Amino acid sequence: MNTRTRVLTGTALAVALGAGAFGAVSASATPADEASPAAASAAVAGKKDGPSDKNFTTTTHLTVDAATRAAQAALQAAQAENQKVTVAVVDRNGNTIVTLRGDGAGPQSYESAQRKAFTAVSWNAPTSVLVGRLAQTPNLKDIPGTLFLGGGTPVQANGAPVAGIGVAGAPSGDLDEKFAKAGVDALGK
Repeated sequence: MNTRTRVLTGTALAVALGAGAFGAVSASATPADEASPAAASAAVAGKKDGPSDKNFTTTTHLTVDAATRAAQAALQAAQAENQKVTVAVVDRNGNTIVTLRGDGAGPQSYESAQRKAFTAVSWNAPTSVLVGRLAQTPNLKDIPGTLFLGGGTPVQANGAPVAGIGVAGAPSGDLDEKFAKAGVDALGK
């Protein structure tokens, strides 16, 4: 072998051995029990048994099952009165959990139901109450994703909003809201 080939081969071998040694040192640098995600959380919080209360919060969310049950109850209440509506249930952050579009509901009802649910959970108030606030603060209607029409109602746990139910498609916001409340009531059963 010529000198150049020996130098390149030696360099490649040194790099390979160095990488292997570095990997072995890196792999053994952390004991196995400290490498788990739970241990990492405890280390961040400064405790072995779990996160510190002052650094984390616990929130309440509807399960998909509960959201579906509420949406079905609202839809059934509307169907009992021969109304064709769409029902949307959103979580605390306004993300849709479930939407049920009843047979014959208008195409505008889908988005309207979601926006009413979002509005209700955002302000922790029925949208019919929020409609009254528009007279004092008309620019509220300019907030993206909101719809200030009757038919949205918040779902609360210990007084805090955890979800919103919106109904759209009935001839009045009062009826929409009545059906949304039937959804909330179904969660108490």
